[in-house]
Amino acid sequence: MASMPCSSNLTYPLFDFSKSNRTHQPSCLSLPSCSTITSIKSLLASSNSGFFQHGFALKAGIFSGVSSNSRSQFGVFAAATTGKSIYDFTVKDIDRKEVPLSKYKGKVLLIVNVASQCGLTTSNYSELSQIYNKYRDQGLEILAFPCNQFGFQEPGSNDQIKQFACTRFKAEFPIFDKVDVNGPFTAPIYQFLKSSTGGLLGDLVKWNFEKFLVDKTGKVVERYLPTTSPLQIEKDIQKLVAA
Repeated sequence: MASMPCSSNLTYPLFDFSKSNRTHQPSCLSLPSCSTITSIKSLLASSNSGFFQHGFALKAGIFSGVSSNSRSQFGVFAAATTGKSIYDFTVKDIDRKEVPLSKYKGKVLLIVNVASQCGLTTSNYSELSQIYNKYRDQGLEILAFPCNQFGFQEPGSNDQIKQFACTRFKAEFPIFDKVDVNGPFTAPIYQFLKSSTGGLLGDLVKWNFEKFLVDKTGKVVERYLPTTSPLQIEKDIQKLVAA
């Protein structure tokens, strides 16, 4: 299956450029502006809105003066989580078998929302496999969650996704059931990941291949933009597996 570039007319949710490892917006995505904050309220009126399905872009500076590290005051954006740690969650694998995340206790986890038809697919899958093969014996697990919310770039069935990842990229890391990472049907594990890192407007997952790094105790220690390649965070992984 050939990788298709990201569409040039898709919106991209708000970036937080305050983090040193959050570099730049992918060239394949655009940032149209919203004229006023009231437009947000109109988007919230329906659970079928584009906001709930994919997120949206905000005009630069519309929230100037609001700390990017503070919790959002818009409670609707911050999904409540019931789990006390990542180990309290059970997810379904690509074959729809239940997997308690407690099985990964003592492991370093890199959690990624993946897609098969994005311009970031080839580089990310290739580098993820490279990182996994290098550190799996040292205690690293990569957990890949397919998601079709960004440009509908993961449209296939679970079987098709599995075949694509395992055949084309020889991916040996665990791949799970397709999930939503934003909106009213957000998977509980992603509610937890996002609430653990905080941020403006609930800090929506911004595009395919956003990454969360979890230490051996189950604590989310870092979050990376989709444009941050797996090889760029290798040093962070090295420190955690050596700890």
